[in-house]
Amino acid sequence: MMRPLLLALLLCSAALAQAQLGDVPSGFTHADTLRGSVGPYRAWWNVVGYDVSVRPYFGTRTISGTTQIAFDAMADGQRMQIDLQQPLVVDSILTDMADFKDGAISVSYKAVPFVREGNVVWVDLPQAMRTGEATTITIHYHGVPRAAINPPWDGGWIWKKDAQGNPWVSVACQGLGASVWYPCKDHQSDEPEEGATLRIIVPDSLQGIGNGRLRGTWPNGDGTTTWEWQVSSPINTYNLIPYIGKYAHWNEVYAGADGPLQCDYWVLASNEAKAREQFKQVPEMLGCFEEWLGPYPFYRDGYKLVESPHLGMEHQSAIAYGNGFVNGYRGTDLSGSGHGLKWDYIIIHESGHEWFGNSITTADIADMWVHEGFTDYTETLYTECQQGTEAAENYLVGLRRNIRNDRPIIGPYGVNQEGSGDMYYKGANLIHMVRHIVGDSTFKAMLLEMGRQFSHSVVTSNQIESFMIGFDARTRERLNTHLFDQYLRDTRIPVLEHAVKKKRLWVRWTNCNDSLRMPVRINVDATPATVNCTTQWTALDRRVGKRTPIAVDRAWYVGSRRVSPSKVRKPGERPRNSFELSF
Repeated sequence: MMRPLLLALLLCSAALAQAQLGDVPSGFTHADTLRGSVGPYRAWWNVVGYDVSVRPYFGTRTISGTTQIAFDAMADGQRMQIDLQQPLVVDSILTDMADFKDGAISVSYKAVPFVREGNVVWVDLPQAMRTGEATTITIHYHGVPRAAINPPWDGGWIWKKDAQGNPWVSVACQGLGASVWYPCKDHQSDEPEEGATLRIIVPDSLQGIGNGRLRGTWPNGDGTTTWEWQVSSPINTYNLIPYIGKYAHWNEVYAGADGPLQCDYWVLASNEAKAREQFKQVPEMLGCFEEWLGPYPFYRDGYKLVESPHLGMEHQSAIAYGNGFVNGYRGTDLSGSGHGLKWDYIIIHESGHEWFGNSITTADIADMWVHEGFTDYTETLYTECQQGTEAAENYLVGLRRNIRNDRPIIGPYGVNQEGSGDMYYKGANLIHMVRHIVGDSTFKAMLLEMGRQFSHSVVTSNQIESFMIGFDARTRERLNTHLFDQYLRDTRIPVLEHAVKKKRLWVRWTNCNDSLRMPVRINVDATPATVNCTTQWTALDRRVGKRTPIAVDRAWYVGSRRVSPSKVRKPGERPRNSFELSF
């Protein structure tokens, strides 16, 4: 779903791409650009809805399917870029045509010519569409879809069997793209504003589970049944997913912030007893997240956990669960603090994505830190709800051991490339620093307003950064673009240098960009002081001794070192007095 400002930016980028066709960032190919950018043949049309039908054949590990795309024209256009990854084969493409005959308008379907270029299908409509017009195209396809080898870290179909030998099948495709199994406009910037329908054709002995609400099941008379699911909200293409297996089902109603929320659980029949016990964590999680983030974003589509043949994924309103019904991350604590063993990582983390990733979605996966950094921080918020503030900070600080600082969190744009995996743990620590810089009440209000203002929206990192900086007078005073640049677009971790000279404490940031300005809380002989620190030497307005213990508050993800007083003055550099911020 494209908002006007974002649409304008994407149309501008499409024009640039057309003017510089073939120009791609160093190390990337033309195919990467087609996959990752909003080029001229994506930009002019907007997806309104998807209608996807798929039938898997377990013996041959093949599928056949039909996808109908309803779309409208945001600008004049005729050629369309449709994505479908090889070796899947397009059988035919049809579009609806309105004809005036015998005094009446009749609608018929007309075959549309198409050409394949790798994973792209170029479609030329019979006639150019004008701005504001709407129509549909229907794509019939079949073949051997790519199989996932190590899901969910690589993508494709997952062909497995449960302990009883029943087929157990699903798809994981974030990053790789939904076009690995159905034709679509495979770019995060365009979500279908009217949602999607998913029909899964499975043997009568199995269930086909999808996103949203179950509209019905229909026997086909050939030993198969069609399960039809309807998503009423905008949805990422990679989030629309089938699950096929021999499932048991139960549900409950959660009394939520926006009224009754239908919660459904689908697990392999043999795991129902332990799943019923483990999934008791869901209502407490929903209560905590609604307090901090606002109402669950998809009341119309419900909340669902579906046992999957892989670890897990944030599939909107149908979260993939494969954590073995144990707490922690497969029974371990990623933080090493012990606090992460008191809740189920997949339930908490993947549910957090309903707010960040599914409701608030980035236009380019280069900005995926907005999904993963905020969602990783929901683990800290849940730990706080469950175990208190000290436990939550212990958990958050413990996650730092997983940070590599190997490359920037934000990746290259327009080539379907994420940034560093540090988007999780370093992103969460950045958010925690922002919380402590602006204060708890402001931070909580900011999160709630973020959820309200950007609900069901496609955004950029710059939009989210600007929102946080400009949220109110307090944030405008204490946050700035250089702080976000340091942690999102740089790998260096700032170091607070401090020295005592003439009984005054002097501080400055080093190992950072030259314009960094970030308040920091330091403990001076166990007495806290918060200083608006820059890369220039700054003095605190208090007297200290040479041996006075100085420590940076652990809420800040920074380094610290004591230096010689002789470093305080440098040629051409005058130390300046600072002021302490109050909280």
